[in-house]
This record gives sequence, structure tokens and C-alpha cells, in this order.
Amino acid sequence: MYNYPDLKNLVDKAIINLSYNTEAEKLIDPVKYILSIGGKRLRPVLALMACNLFNDKIDEAIMPATGLEVFHNFTLVHDDIMDQAAVRRNFPTVHSKWGISQAVLSGDVMAFIANDCFLQVPPRCLLKVFKVFNKTAIEVCAGQQLDIDFEKAMIVTQEEHSRMIELKTAVLLAASVKIGAIIGGADDKDSELLYEFGRNLGLAFQIQDDLLDIYGDVKVFGKIPGGDIIANKKTFLLVKAMEIASGNQLKQLQELFAIKDFDPEIKVKTVIGLYDQLNIKAVTENLANDYINSATSLLDKIGVDKERKKELAQITNSLIGRNR
Repeated sequence: MYNYPDLKNLVDKAIINLSYNTEAEKLIDPVKYILSIGGKRLRPVLALMACNLFNDKIDEAIMPATGLEVFHNFTLVHDDIMDQAAVRRNFPTVHSKWGISQAVLSGDVMAFIANDCFLQVPPRCLLKVFKVFNKTAIEVCAGQQLDIDFEKAMIVTQEEHSRMIELKTAVLLAASVKIGAIIGGADDKDSELLYEFGRNLGLAFQIQDDLLDIYGDVKVFGKIPGGDIIANKKTFLLVKAMEIASGNQLKQLQELFAIKDFDPEIKVKTVIGLYDQLNIKAVTENLANDYINSATSLLDKIGVDKERKKELAQITNSLIGRNR
């Protein structure tokens, strides 16, 4: 059985050894940059762990797992443009370094590089795996569209928000473990159980991400605190605050997210103050933990020995204690 560091090293090596068949170096420089500035490699590692549940030979899953990481970073390049984010993982974002036009184009090519990685899936399961990936890629784009739409909406329900983060974030984690399982030889039942495991893990991950944007340590998390507030993002924290707040608190929140000209520092400080009054941090942590508990329950049902699930269980439990 492989552990997280072993699998991350395999993915890092695969990324370094990627072949870029293009005459334009300027197109690829931003690609190499975004893939080189770190990240947990969570999605490819989950794919390889899922494969390893059913098969000790994971070589066939390394390139599609790498494709998942390339695709994920493609979405980050475009997300950062739309969010006007200046920093990613403590480094300048691609569009901050090369400009928007270059970031769009280099981001685009990453989607096709990911496809090349998936074309190296074994023929016995290529069609099945590629259908999962392609469906997921479309869903991720749909989730991003909902995220954009919600920025302009005054009211977003918790149900609507949950669907958005399911599409934007959770389905890619879910697809990662399902793809790894399929390549590893899992049957349909275990593949679906792992998909649901990954979906719940992804929901917990995104809710924790929203929380860390407000309460996280910038040195650890790699983002300037309050970025979602400045960008008027409809995070779970805001959606829940709007639902709970009443009277003057609700009026303040509505005004803060309606005005166009504002001092970012004052806005962030005021909104966080309102969140603290409404106990939003604890509410958010409780929901994330509910999703973690669901993921753990689903993992228990997978038809392999408990010892083989150890690494996936550790990742699931680690989400509860992410740096704040």
C-alpha cells in the first residue's frame, strides 16, 4: 500500500515529465508555472489511493491522475481571472504575472493537456473513465456559472448554494476516486460508493475553504483573508448569515454586499464582526463535520479490508483539523 507522500511524489514526477507538443513556449510557460507552485495534489492522490484499494499496481492510474491535477489547475487559472485574485498559494496568479489574455489562452490549453493524459487510460476502461471525466468537466463549468450568477443575486438559499459547491468542487473529488477505482478494477457498487464518499468529502472541503478564507492563516492557506467578502462571493458563511440575521444585522449585510465603492479593509472587518455575532464559524464547522461523518460512513461500506482504507480515512479525518 502507498501513503500520501509516496503518491504525491509520483504525481509531482509525472507533472515534471509532461510532454508539451507546441511550438509556442509562451503558451506553456504559465502552464509550467501554475503546476510548479505547489498544492496538495489532493485529486490525483485520491485517484491513486482509490486505485490502490483494489490493486497494488497503480502505474496505469498515474497519467489519468495527473490529468485530473492539470484540469484542476486549469479551473484555478480561469477562476482567478474571474475573481480578480492576485495571489494563489502565496505566489502571483497567472493573469497577474502574464496578463489576462495569456492566462485565458494558457488555461485553455491545459484542458487539452488533461485530455492527452486521459488518453493513456488502459483500453479496457478508457471509455468508462473518459465519460466520467467529461461529465465532471461540464459539471465543474456549470458550478462556476452558478457561482457567477449568485454574485448578482441578493438572496441565495442554502440548498442552491450546496448545489453550486457540489458542482464546482465536490464532483471533481468524487470523480477522482471513482476514476481511480475503475482503473483499479472495482465493481460498479464500490465505484459508486467511492463517488459518494468523494462528493461528501468535496462538500466538506469547500465549506472548510470558505471558512479558511475568513479565519485562515495567510502564511498557511496562501490567500489574503477576506477575499471572498471583497469579491461578494456567496459562500456558505454569507448564505447562512443572511438566513439567520434579522433587523439591523440583516440590513447591514445587505448594504455591505450591495455597495460598489467601499474600503476593503473596513468591509471585511465589519462582515467578520457580524459573522461572529451570528456564530457563523461554529455553524459552518458543524456542517463540514456532518459531511465528513457521511464520507466516513460511506468509506466503511467499501468492500475491501479496513487496513487498505487507512490512507483514505486519514485524509478524511485531516480535513477536520485544517489550519485556521
